[in-house]
Amino acid sequence: MQHKERLSVRQGGSVAANEAEAVRELHASIYQPAAGLNVFYCSPSYDRERLAVALREAFGRQVVVGCTTAGEIGPTGYTSGGLTGASIASDELSLICRRMDQVSRAQMSDGQDLAQSMLRSIDPQGKARDAGNLFGFLLIDGMSCKEELVVASLYRGLDDVQIFGGSAADGMNFGRTYVYHDGAFHNDACVFTLVKTTLPFVVFKTEHFVGGEGKLIVTAADPARRTVMEINGESAARAYAAAIGVTVDQLAPAVFAGNPVVVRVGGSLYVRALTKVNPDESLTFACAIDEGIVLTVARSLDIEENLRDAFRQVEHNIGKPKIVLGCDCILRGLELDQRSLRGSMGKIMADNLVCGFGTYGEQYNAMHINQTFTAVAIAEPAAAAE
Repeated sequence: MQHKERLSVRQGGSVAANEAEAVRELHASIYQPAAGLNVFYCSPSYDRERLAVALREAFGRQVVVGCTTAGEIGPTGYTSGGLTGASIASDELSLICRRMDQVSRAQMSDGQDLAQSMLRSIDPQGKARDAGNLFGFLLIDGMSCKEELVVASLYRGLDDVQIFGGSAADGMNFGRTYVYHDGAFHNDACVFTLVKTTLPFVVFKTEHFVGGEGKLIVTAADPARRTVMEINGESAARAYAAAIGVTVDQLAPAVFAGNPVVVRVGGSLYVRALTKVNPDESLTFACAIDEGIVLTVARSLDIEENLRDAFRQVEHNIGKPKIVLGCDCILRGLELDQRSLRGSMGKIMADNLVCGFGTYGEQYNAMHINQTFTAVAIAEPAAAAE
């Protein structure tokens, strides 16, 4: 006896440079009349107005969310300069999608209020939350420097419902980044989608680092600017360079990608990625960093085996996923390029049905982190015994 499909997913994309053509190809590969959610990720090289017009015309009133990227992940693995996306349809999935504007001015109460109102709407009795049938998906302006506050406030407002997400990107330009919601691209904004489903799913993260030896104590910092002036009482750049065995003038993005620092929070390690050395020998990070924090230079594990392990664990937990929505740090991409691993890692992503993008940072539950892959995997329920 045949079982009705309870989860229908379509994935696809385009590397066409023309906006209308790219959306035509995306639509042809992912459109489903009953889709509850369409997700896309696009290169910042596209004209956003033309792309938005094409998306509105193609998908009509369906829910479509997306953002600009530092590379895309789809059925062919890693791509750059294109458009990738997926649609999800299931009678067992419902969602609410809301946008927060002016996130650079956001207060803790803004995220909490938004999350609580969404939670009340989608789960008034609290039954879905009690059953673990909810997760949140965040796409946020990657240049806002407010990811920490926004994700922490949403998580607090949701009473510990799991969240994953990524910071929109602008290639390697670090200029302006955009999220897409309600038929248009928005800067200085975030889009938060709260999903309720009885389908098997798991929110997860993985990073291929473990804590190393030696303590780097932040002794002077400006958290709002994500800048550390001193480590262990000397200039941050000198202390970090000495810890990894290079000179200050050798510090560069490729060196940062291979030598991140980690902080231990509640028994778990979180990467705190470096983005640049400043003329005064201070260091700028990709997420906020406070005085008094104890960092260690991380030791790298095998990035491919680490990713395979993560997917094996996912399959153990929920069965083979039909879709993985993923957020993959730009610094992981730099490391793959350095080590000529983009092809083989892209195959692992494609084999595991990842629809994702290269980010300026990732979110996991209440934390904004770096050099990590965060995701949700959703599977078809195992067929009930006859």
